[in-house]
Amino acid sequence: MSQGKVKVIVLRTAGTNCDHEAAFAFESCGARPRLVHINQLLCKEVHLQDFHILAIPGGFTYGDDLGSGRILANELRLKLGEDVRSFIEAKKLIIGICNGFQVLVPAGILPGAAEGAGFAQRATLTNNDSGKFEDRWVYLKVEGNSVWTQGLGDVVYLPVAHAEGKFVPADDGVLAQLKQNGQVAFRYCDPRGGKPVYPENPNGSVDDIAGITDKTGRVLGLMPHPERHFLFTRHPFWTRLSLPAGKAGPNGKYGHGAKIFENGVQYVKKHLL
Repeated sequence: MSQGKVKVIVLRTAGTNCDHEAAFAFESCGARPRLVHINQLLCKEVHLQDFHILAIPGGFTYGDDLGSGRILANELRLKLGEDVRSFIEAKKLIIGICNGFQVLVPAGILPGAAEGAGFAQRATLTNNDSGKFEDRWVYLKVEGNSVWTQGLGDVVYLPVAHAEGKFVPADDGVLAQLKQNGQVAFRYCDPRGGKPVYPENPNGSVDDIAGITDKTGRVLGLMPHPERHFLFTRHPFWTRLSLPAGKAGPNGKYGHGAKIFENGVQYVKKHLL
């Protein structure tokens, strides 16, 4: 890898299936992504600290046999915990998309450690209220002040594809802290940004939460797939002459997901290079 380039590690393992899409998104924004298998980190063939951004993409890691993302979460927490902690303390970025979000939450990386505590699970992502796999497009209200969400506007339109996407905090105290700290990044909403009903909230998430950050705003996890609406032509209405307000990409080339990846790359260029 050349010096001065934004280096992204796109973490993969058995069952990961959105790694190439995530890599394409980062590369299109000027970064240099590298697909890395978890075993390469475990055997020290590749070192996490050599990168600026850790991206954990979607899929069904290890078949989700013990619950979505659970096994990869255990590997990160128990085998690479110190590396991940150092990565975060160095003010580097992490994004977990769909199954990646399902990894960050049980690993305790999100919503982040309680005061005086290390990585510990404080929320979960569980079975959708509908009892089925939800594969559809949803509206998201953008909230908080994360590095990743700058300039997104009020409402974005992204696809979801999951069976265990219902966000549930451990207790009311965790939910209150998320709100107080501005850690809620995205909420499911109706087309105008109002309170959703099913299927606008496709999974029944508590408080309609679709994505959260840690306290710093540098670690983001979300169930919708921004990499699947990176290009405007991936929008379901892109061929129509008259697009519904708020759904089109900013310039007819890029979709609503593109800004998220651009934000990550620009942050690294400004603060870490």
